Amino acid sequence: MSLNRRRFLTGTTALGVIGAGGLPLHAQTLADVPVESLIYSLISDQPQVVFGTLGLIRERGGTDLVSSLIFASRFGARGAGFDETLEALTGEKRTGWFEWMLWQEENPEVDSHPAYYLFKTNILLQIDQNFDLFFSKKYILPDSMKIRFEEVTWGGVRKDGIPSLDMPPMVEAGAADYLADDDLIFGVSINGDTRAYPLRIMGWHEMFNEVIGGVPVALAYCTLCGAGILFETKLGEDEPLIFGSSGLLYRSNKLMFDRKTHSLWNQFTGKPVSGQLVDSGIELKQRPVVITEWKAWKANNPETKVLSMNTGFLRDYGSGVVYNDYFNSDDLMFPALLKGKELTQKDFVFGVRLAGGAKAWPLAAFSDKKVINDSAGFQNLVLIGDAKTRTVRAYDRGELEFAQDLRADGVDWIMTEDALVASDGRKAARVAGHVAYWFAWAGYLGDDAEYYDG
Repeated sequence: MSLNRRRFLTGTTALGVIGAGGLPLHAQTLADVPVESLIYSLISDQPQVVFGTLGLIRERGGTDLVSSLIFASRFGARGAGFDETLEALTGEKRTGWFEWMLWQEENPEVDSHPAYYLFKTNILLQIDQNFDLFFSKKYILPDSMKIRFEEVTWGGVRKDGIPSLDMPPMVEAGAADYLADDDLIFGVSINGDTRAYPLRIMGWHEMFNEVIGGVPVALAYCTLCGAGILFETKLGEDEPLIFGSSGLLYRSNKLMFDRKTHSLWNQFTGKPVSGQLVDSGIELKQRPVVITEWKAWKANNPETKVLSMNTGFLRDYGSGVVYNDYFNSDDLMFPALLKGKELTQKDFVFGVRLAGGAKAWPLAAFSDKKVINDSAGFQNLVLIGDAKTRTVRAYDRGELEFAQDLRADGVDWIMTEDALVASDGRKAARVAGHVAYWFAWAGYLGDDAEYYDG
């Protein structure tokens, strides 16, 4: 995930040669050094230049270059004194880019120098010129973005470096002999059209654009935050939006983009955060999706179609390959604050967002019972879950109270992907929800959502 060392500037440095006293030889006073020259010299490939520049920044004082220092510390010369300079300017003691990014998230009141925005953009364009589709100046300034540009980070790949699957080939269940019974899949059923998308494949692609049951949808899977969210992509009479992965992150969550306007979208909320659509008021509608084992899905949905391994891309789609180390670690790969203290950062929760409010249930709550009667917002819900397989489905139960054997109001009910169906014909409709790591749910919705602690 580190940038290959390279010269971003021609010549030794934007400042010229640093003299023994720390000032550039051609400068008489600190006032002679433009801020732009200071911050570009932070990513010089010569440690002595970076060290001298940090001295000038400490002499200058103030906090408006802190964001530039934090950004440059990820790519600049190691051991050059970034931590010490940041400590001198902020009064805080942290170590390394990761910890300083957390500090930056904690301190949104610290404004950046105007030169920061072009500096950061230019460095990211050295990674991928295609990032210029996202970084028009009018869309990245503080009054334009719905998130802070300071917290947008490079995810280690270029635009579409994690390629989406657009209308990928599907096979019949019987032809999916590459799947093991305990492989996890994303299960989707819309208007009788039932599909399975194995996580071992989707982990390499993180996005599909499909039409399922006549409904244009996209599954946005953020491996870093453990959340696969199914969105409807047709807005009004316009053509459906087609989404891809930008290669950029915000608080350890992928920023996806639509290919029509190249606006950046928050994968977790389904809202545009930068670009042409930022003030459109759009929020993508969620559709139900479930994570479950292939054996269980196939048994309950024998007519299901399954994503083919012939995706057109060369990847190792083996079980337990993609992101295996990350999924088996308690640590995050990219910085994000843990804002909810009820759980550890990578505990799984199942969350719903409804009129009147949102709510999250820890998957551990389903360890000793599979049925939970509860409510969220203005709606009474029944949730049926299995902690081991990350499988949770939610249904609108009205005034009914369901027992662990799915009996309610004196009759038996059967679970389907669309609804709970009673033996007398009544139905309790499915409610959209998804699984996620706790740090992501709490970070985006924690202040405005309930938490089930039963």
